[in-house]
Amino acid sequence: MESMERAIEVNGPMESNKEPVRPFGMRDKIGYLLGDFGNDFSFILVSTFLMVFYTDIFGISAAAVGTLFLVARMWDAVTDVLWGRFIDSRKTTPKGKFLPWIFRMSFPLVIASALMFLPIPGMSEGFYLAYAYVTYILWGMLYTSVNIPYGSMAAVISSDSTDRTSLSGWRTMGATLASLVISAGAPLFVFVNNELSASRMFMTAVLFSILAISCYMGCVKLSTERIQTPDKKPGETLSFGKTAKGLVKNTPLITILAASLIFLMTMMLVMSINVYLFKDYFGNATALSIFTILQTAAVFGSMPALTPMVKRFGKKEVASFGMLLAGSAYLTLYFMSTTSLAVFFVANFLGLLGFALFNLIIWAFVTDAIDYQEYLTGTREDGTIYAIYSFARKMGQAFAGGLTGFALTFVGYTASASQTQEVKDGIYTVATLVPGVMYLLVFLILVFVYPLNKKRTKQLEIDLAEKREATVGN
Repeated sequence: MESMERAIEVNGPMESNKEPVRPFGMRDKIGYLLGDFGNDFSFILVSTFLMVFYTDIFGISAAAVGTLFLVARMWDAVTDVLWGRFIDSRKTTPKGKFLPWIFRMSFPLVIASALMFLPIPGMSEGFYLAYAYVTYILWGMLYTSVNIPYGSMAAVISSDSTDRTSLSGWRTMGATLASLVISAGAPLFVFVNNELSASRMFMTAVLFSILAISCYMGCVKLSTERIQTPDKKPGETLSFGKTAKGLVKNTPLITILAASLIFLMTMMLVMSINVYLFKDYFGNATALSIFTILQTAAVFGSMPALTPMVKRFGKKEVASFGMLLAGSAYLTLYFMSTTSLAVFFVANFLGLLGFALFNLIIWAFVTDAIDYQEYLTGTREDGTIYAIYSFARKMGQAFAGGLTGFALTFVGYTASASQTQEVKDGIYTVATLVPGVMYLLVFLILVFVYPLNKKRTKQLEIDLAEKREATVGN
């Protein structure tokens, strides 16, 4: 509480005629959870079902879909940085710098989310591919316009490290709840006789769009921005050169960018390939629901222990252990080559526990990187730094989307056809060996490269507070 009050005082005290800012608490946690709940009603729906919608309903080849995903995500990565820079240049409103943008842009986003799954029968393959490019790229740009302010907002809700770790965990729980509803519930409705239904898929997209806008409004209502940065003086602009110099020296940001790119690329690959794994290899598309339930159980089971573990061992240490556990579990599944769903789920659950530990903490790493940039440059650039982090995530999405399509093509997958055993085995290899290797790579990066262990993170918080106080004193 004291650190929060100090941050408000240093970064710009509230005017005397304004009401005191309420303390950080459960209301903020629920509000922030709802934000990612809303995000993932769109994001996870797209990640889980859009590729199979394009291949099985629109009849677009897997390679063409992979190229689309790659192109779109590369463009989104650029718009992320531009949008983050734009928001940092805007004046802070009475509601804050980020909340107004979430409110404004969420409405067109949910409309675009539903339009991607609009069934249009009887058209040519060229039409379907063009429609996919237009609607998917539009959706990506609108998603950026909401997600950048949402992600940046965590750093100004509280300056306390424990509060931020808590927000990171609650954000992940929001994403997990959305995943439970979408990946566990939707397959039971959208698949008919083990085949995707176009009409049911569109109905589901419309319903989730309505739920998403409700969550966004809850996020806007319940969240409070506490760290107020002074508006720039007339004629003063953001210095890109100063930002760039800080970025080059921002080792925590650079390291977590690399780790996040690999992690997200792997996560997206698993999400996309699992539809084919359960549908074709195990012959049970609805088993995706069981996987999602296990993933949700891993996240919610890990959440109560998150803050105590981080307080005792540190964020870096807990996240590293999680990646070691996840990578080991997936490699075990690869060498087992099991055809039993029960065995697969038991071994996979250990990997999901490790995955959950890292995923619950990841957003707190980003706020540390934002603080480190301020320590280096003396300027608060929440939107820009988060946008650069989002840039890495979009790169991960780009490569994951392309990798899934190209991997399916490589193993010989043919849309709307019965797959050979060789193809099924290839799908299993992609779904187990690749994440096993990638998660162990993230483990090595965190252990040997990421610099902010528990001791150094605490020292950063102290040093930054002293620099803020010195700035105000001058």
